[in-house]
Amino acid sequence: MVRPFAAKGKKRKKAEKYDRDEDGGESTGPAKKPLVDNEPDEEPPKEDFQELEGIPIVPEDPNSANNAGVIFVLERASLEVAKVGKNYQLLNSDDHSNFLRRNNRNPGDYRPDILHQALLAIFDSRIAKAGRLKVVYVKTEKGLLIEIKPYVRLPRTQKRFYGVMLQLLQKLSITAAGKREKLFRVIKNPVAQYLPANSHKMGFSHSSDKLVKMRNYLDGVKDDVDLVFVVGAMAHGKIETDYTDDLLAISEYPLSASCCIADICKDLAEKWNVG
Repeated sequence: MVRPFAAKGKKRKKAEKYDRDEDGGESTGPAKKPLVDNEPDEEPPKEDFQELEGIPIVPEDPNSANNAGVIFVLERASLEVAKVGKNYQLLNSDDHSNFLRRNNRNPGDYRPDILHQALLAIFDSRIAKAGRLKVVYVKTEKGLLIEIKPYVRLPRTQKRFYGVMLQLLQKLSITAAGKREKLFRVIKNPVAQYLPANSHKMGFSHSSDKLVKMRNYLDGVKDDVDLVFVVGAMAHGKIETDYTDDLLAISEYPLSASCCIADICKDLAEKWNVG
Protein backbone atom coordinates (compact mmCIF):
# COMPACT_ATOMS: atom_id res chain seq x y z
CA MET A 1 0.00 0.00 0.00
CA VAL A 2 1.08 3.52 -0.69
CA ARG A 3 1.42 5.64 2.45
CA PRO A 4 -0.74 8.77 2.20
CA PHE A 5 0.86 12.15 2.75
CA ALA A 6 -0.98 15.25 3.92
CA ALA A 7 -0.53 18.45 1.95
CA LYS A 8 1.80 20.86 3.67
CA GLY A 9 -0.01 23.99 4.77
CA LYS A 10 1.33 27.51 5.13
CA LYS A 11 3.41 28.30 8.17
CA ARG A 12 1.69 30.37 10.81
CA LYS A 13 3.00 33.85 11.26
CA LYS A 14 4.60 34.33 14.65
CA ALA A 15 2.45 36.48 16.92
CA GLU A 16 3.89 39.82 17.99
CA LYS A 17 4.50 40.10 21.71
CA TYR A 18 2.48 43.13 22.69
CA ASP A 19 -1.08 43.88 23.72
CA ARG A 20 -3.19 44.67 20.65
CA ASP A 21 -6.67 45.10 22.11
CA GLU A 22 -6.56 48.90 21.85
CA ASP A 23 -4.43 49.10 18.70
CA GLY A 24 -7.16 47.95 16.32
CA GLY A 25 -5.94 44.35 16.20
CA GLU A 26 -6.99 41.10 17.76
CA SER A 27 -5.92 40.02 21.20
CA THR A 28 -3.36 37.25 21.26
CA GLY A 29 -5.60 35.40 23.76
CA PRO A 30 -4.67 33.08 26.59
CA ALA A 31 -1.96 31.28 24.61
CA LYS A 32 0.56 34.12 25.01
CA LYS A 33 4.04 32.96 25.91
CA PRO A 34 6.05 34.58 28.70
CA LEU A 35 8.57 37.20 27.61
CA VAL A 36 11.71 35.43 28.81
CA ASP A 37 15.09 34.77 27.27
CA ASN A 38 15.30 31.08 28.14
CA GLU A 39 11.78 29.76 27.62
CA PRO A 40 11.32 26.37 29.32
CA ASP A 41 9.34 23.44 27.99
CA GLU A 42 6.54 23.85 30.50
CA GLU A 43 4.12 26.65 31.29
CA PRO A 44 4.71 28.64 34.51
CA PRO A 45 2.54 27.80 37.51
CA LYS A 46 -0.57 29.97 37.34
CA GLU A 47 -0.61 30.68 41.03
CA ASP A 48 2.57 32.73 40.67
CA PHE A 49 0.75 35.66 39.13
CA GLN A 50 -2.99 34.97 39.09
CA GLU A 51 -3.37 36.53 42.53
CA LEU A 52 -2.45 39.91 41.04
CA GLU A 53 -5.68 40.63 39.18
CA GLY A 54 -5.12 44.36 38.97
CA ILE A 55 -4.62 47.38 41.18
CA PRO A 56 -7.09 50.10 42.14
CA ILE A 57 -7.85 52.87 39.69
CA VAL A 58 -7.89 56.56 40.64
CA PRO A 59 -10.40 58.82 38.81
CA GLU A 60 -8.90 61.16 36.23
CA ASP A 61 -9.29 64.91 36.66
CA PRO A 62 -11.76 66.03 33.92
CA ASN A 63 -10.11 69.47 33.76
CA SER A 64 -6.66 68.06 32.94
CA ALA A 65 -7.52 67.60 29.24
CA ASN A 66 -7.75 71.38 28.82
CA ASN A 67 -4.21 72.05 30.02
CA ALA A 68 -0.75 71.35 28.68
CA GLY A 69 0.51 68.16 30.24
CA VAL A 70 3.64 66.17 30.87
CA ILE A 71 4.76 62.79 29.58
CA PHE A 72 7.63 60.77 31.02
CA VAL A 73 9.64 58.21 29.05
CA LEU A 74 11.87 55.99 31.20
CA GLU A 75 14.55 54.42 29.03
CA ARG A 76 16.66 51.27 29.53
CA ALA A 77 14.69 49.94 32.50
CA SER A 78 15.74 46.56 33.88
CA LEU A 79 12.72 44.26 33.57
CA GLU A 80 13.56 40.68 32.73
CA VAL A 81 11.85 37.44 33.70
CA ALA A 82 13.53 34.05 34.03
CA LYS A 83 12.72 30.70 35.58
CA VAL A 84 14.63 30.46 38.85
CA GLY A 85 14.15 27.04 40.37
CA LYS A 86 10.53 26.02 39.77
CA ASN A 87 9.03 29.49 39.43
CA TYR A 88 9.21 32.49 37.14
CA GLN A 89 10.66 35.58 38.82
CA LEU A 90 11.58 39.14 37.95
CA LEU A 91 15.36 39.20 38.05
CA ASN A 92 16.94 41.58 40.55
CA SER A 93 20.39 41.91 42.08
CA ASP A 94 19.21 41.43 45.68
CA ASP A 95 17.45 38.09 45.29
CA HIS A 96 19.20 36.54 42.29
CA SER A 97 22.88 37.49 42.51
CA ASN A 98 24.03 33.86 42.61
CA PHE A 99 21.73 32.86 39.74
CA LEU A 100 22.98 35.77 37.63
CA ARG A 101 26.66 34.99 38.28
CA ARG A 102 26.13 31.34 37.38
CA ASN A 103 24.73 32.53 34.05
CA ASN A 104 27.66 34.93 33.47
CA ARG A 105 25.56 38.05 34.04
CA ASN A 106 26.45 41.11 36.06
CA PRO A 107 24.04 41.45 39.02
CA GLY A 108 24.56 45.22 38.96
CA ASP A 109 22.69 45.39 35.64
CA TYR A 110 19.49 43.95 37.13
CA ARG A 111 17.98 46.84 39.08
CA PRO A 112 14.19 47.01 38.70
CA ASP A 113 14.18 48.94 41.98
CA ILE A 114 15.47 51.97 40.03
CA LEU A 115 12.35 51.91 37.87
CA HIS A 116 10.15 51.54 40.96
CA GLN A 117 11.74 54.57 42.62
CA ALA A 118 11.44 56.62 39.42
CA LEU A 119 7.76 55.76 39.02
CA LEU A 120 7.05 56.64 42.66
CA ALA A 121 8.72 60.03 42.11
CA ILE A 122 6.40 60.63 39.15
CA PHE A 123 3.12 59.43 40.65
CA ASP A 124 3.76 61.00 44.06
CA SER A 125 4.45 64.43 42.54
CA ARG A 126 2.10 67.41 42.71
CA ILE A 127 2.01 67.35 38.90
CA ALA A 128 0.45 63.88 38.88
CA LYS A 129 -1.94 64.65 41.73
CA ALA A 130 -3.13 67.79 39.88
CA GLY A 131 -3.97 65.74 36.79
CA ARG A 132 -1.25 67.20 34.56
CA LEU A 133 0.46 63.84 33.97
CA LYS A 134 -0.77 62.39 30.66
CA VAL A 135 1.03 59.05 30.40
CA VAL A 136 4.25 57.24 31.30
CA TYR A 137 6.16 55.03 28.89
CA VAL A 138 8.82 52.54 29.97
CA LYS A 139 11.37 51.14 27.51
CA THR A 140 13.28 48.11 28.80
CA GLU A 141 16.85 47.09 28.05
CA LYS A 142 15.43 44.33 25.85
CA GLY A 143 13.43 46.84 23.80
CA LEU A 144 10.00 46.16 25.28
CA LEU A 145 7.70 49.20 25.41
CA ILE A 146 5.18 49.59 28.25
CA GLU A 147 2.41 52.15 28.64
CA ILE A 148 1.28 53.17 32.14
CA LYS A 149 -1.91 55.18 32.59
CA PRO A 150 -1.58 58.45 34.57
CA TYR A 151 -4.11 57.52 37.29
CA VAL A 152 -2.49 54.28 38.44
CA ARG A 153 -2.13 53.77 42.18
CA LEU A 154 1.38 52.38 42.12
CA PRO A 155 2.40 49.58 44.52
CA ARG A 156 4.42 51.05 47.39
CA THR A 157 6.67 48.10 48.22
CA GLN A 158 9.28 46.57 45.94
CA LYS A 159 7.97 43.04 46.43
CA ARG A 160 4.47 44.03 45.34
CA PHE A 161 5.86 46.07 42.43
CA TYR A 162 7.98 43.12 41.25
CA GLY A 163 4.87 40.94 41.39
CA VAL A 164 2.89 43.38 39.24
CA MET A 165 5.74 43.65 36.70
CA LEU A 166 5.98 39.85 36.56
CA GLN A 167 2.26 39.63 35.84
CA LEU A 168 2.59 42.33 33.16
CA LEU A 169 5.41 40.53 31.34
CA GLN A 170 3.45 37.27 31.50
CA LYS A 171 0.04 38.59 30.43
CA LEU A 172 1.07 41.71 28.44
CA SER A 173 -1.49 43.86 30.28
CA ILE A 174 -2.94 44.50 33.74
CA THR A 175 -6.49 45.67 34.31
CA ALA A 176 -7.91 47.67 37.20
CA ALA A 177 -9.51 45.68 40.00
CA GLY A 178 -13.19 45.16 39.19
CA LYS A 179 -12.96 47.02 35.86
CA ARG A 180 -11.78 46.39 32.29
CA GLU A 181 -9.56 49.48 32.19
CA LYS A 182 -5.98 48.52 31.26
CA LEU A 183 -3.61 50.31 33.58
CA PHE A 184 -0.41 48.71 32.25
CA ARG A 185 0.05 47.24 28.80
CA VAL A 186 2.85 46.23 26.46
CA ILE A 187 2.56 48.17 23.21
CA LYS A 188 4.23 48.26 19.83
CA ASN A 189 7.45 50.24 19.27
CA PRO A 190 8.57 52.94 18.61
CA VAL A 191 7.58 55.28 21.41
CA ALA A 192 7.85 58.33 19.12
CA GLN A 193 4.58 57.42 17.37
CA TYR A 194 2.64 57.97 20.62
CA LEU A 195 4.14 61.37 21.48
CA PRO A 196 2.05 64.46 20.63
CA ALA A 197 3.10 66.44 17.57
CA ASN A 198 2.80 69.67 19.56
CA SER A 199 5.30 68.74 22.26
CA HIS A 200 8.80 69.62 23.38
CA LYS A 201 10.93 66.53 24.01
CA MET A 202 13.88 66.70 26.42
CA GLY A 203 16.41 64.02 27.23
CA PHE A 204 18.59 64.10 30.34
CA SER A 205 22.18 62.95 30.77
CA HIS A 206 25.02 63.99 33.04
CA SER A 207 27.33 63.72 30.02
CA SER A 208 25.47 66.48 28.15
CA ASP A 209 27.40 69.70 27.52
CA LYS A 210 24.22 71.73 27.98
CA LEU A 211 24.01 72.36 31.73
CA VAL A 212 20.85 74.30 32.56
CA LYS A 213 18.77 75.49 35.49
CA MET A 214 15.56 73.61 34.84
CA ARG A 215 13.27 76.37 36.09
CA ASN A 216 14.85 78.93 33.74
CA TYR A 217 14.79 76.48 30.84
CA LEU A 218 11.09 75.74 31.33
CA ASP A 219 10.29 79.46 31.29
CA GLY A 220 11.54 79.52 27.70
CA VAL A 221 9.09 76.81 26.58
CA LYS A 222 5.62 77.83 25.39
CA ASP A 223 2.76 77.23 27.81
CA ASP A 224 0.51 75.52 25.25
CA VAL A 225 2.82 72.60 24.37
CA ASP A 226 3.06 69.25 26.10
CA LEU A 227 6.39 68.49 27.74
CA VAL A 228 8.10 65.12 27.24
CA PHE A 229 10.91 64.20 29.64
CA VAL A 230 13.16 61.26 28.74
CA VAL A 231 15.12 59.89 31.72
CA GLY A 232 17.34 56.83 32.03
CA ALA A 233 16.14 54.19 34.52
CA MET A 234 19.38 52.18 34.64
CA ALA A 235 22.24 51.89 37.12
CA HIS A 236 24.92 53.28 34.79
CA GLY A 237 25.40 54.42 31.22
CA LYS A 238 23.48 57.01 29.24
CA ILE A 239 20.39 57.16 27.07
CA GLU A 240 20.65 57.39 23.29
CA THR A 241 17.48 58.50 21.52
CA ASP A 242 16.66 59.93 18.12
CA TYR A 243 13.34 61.53 18.99
CA THR A 244 14.34 64.23 21.52
CA ASP A 245 14.66 67.92 20.68
CA ASP A 246 17.27 68.64 23.34
CA LEU A 247 19.71 66.78 25.60
CA LEU A 248 20.17 68.48 28.96
CA ALA A 249 22.11 68.18 32.19
CA ILE A 250 20.53 69.71 35.29
CA SER A 251 23.39 69.15 37.74
CA GLU A 252 27.16 69.01 37.82
CA TYR A 253 26.82 65.67 39.60
CA PRO A 254 25.33 62.37 38.40
CA LEU A 255 21.77 62.08 39.72
CA SER A 256 19.59 59.03 40.22
CA ALA A 257 16.50 58.80 38.04
CA SER A 258 14.20 59.46 41.00
CA CYS A 259 16.19 62.53 42.09
CA CYS A 260 16.21 63.93 38.55
CA ILE A 261 12.46 63.39 38.20
CA ALA A 262 11.76 64.97 41.60
CA ASP A 263 13.67 68.12 40.57
CA ILE A 264 11.82 68.27 37.24
CA CYS A 265 8.41 67.89 38.88
CA LYS A 266 9.21 70.55 41.49
CA ASP A 267 10.17 73.08 38.81
CA LEU A 268 7.13 72.15 36.71
CA ALA A 269 4.83 72.71 39.70
CA GLU A 270 6.30 76.18 40.13
CA LYS A 271 5.92 76.96 36.42
CA TRP A 272 2.28 75.84 36.35
CA ASN A 273 1.44 77.23 39.84
CA VAL A 274 0.48 73.83 41.16
CA GLY A 275 0.14 74.07 44.92
